[in-house]
Amino acid sequence: QVQLVESGGGLVQAGGSLRLSCAASGRAFGDYVMGWFRQAPGKEREFIAAIGRSASITNYADSVKGRFTISRDNNKNTVYLQTSSLKPEDTAVYYCAANRWDSVYAPRTAYNYWGQGTQVTVSS
Repeated sequence: QVQLVESGGGLVQAGGSLRLSCAASGRAFGDYVMGWFRQAPGKEREFIAAIGRSASITNYADSVKGRFTISRDNNKNTVYLQTSSLKPEDTAVYYCAANRWDSVYAPRTAYNYWGQGTQVTVSS
């Protein structure tokens, strides 16, 4: 099993940036594709970004491409989401998740383990 704990959320003005972190414990971190998702009130949880096991491949949702960057440090068992040019519509709870068997293009249902989420609020 993998336990995931997100941090780094907060309140930021439009145009600002935040760096989210997700610390993993448990089984070998490097065995997992890692993803970031978000869920706004009244909306479904949506895919944001994913990164391959060796960080050689990434995948982004069109809504964040060019503004968000996913990275990982397998020595620190941590995955990051660097956000920039934030917009009010980026306001949501951000979750990290781990996917043992599928690729960076896997759907939400392929992710086996989830963190508790961290709130990001972007003011206009």
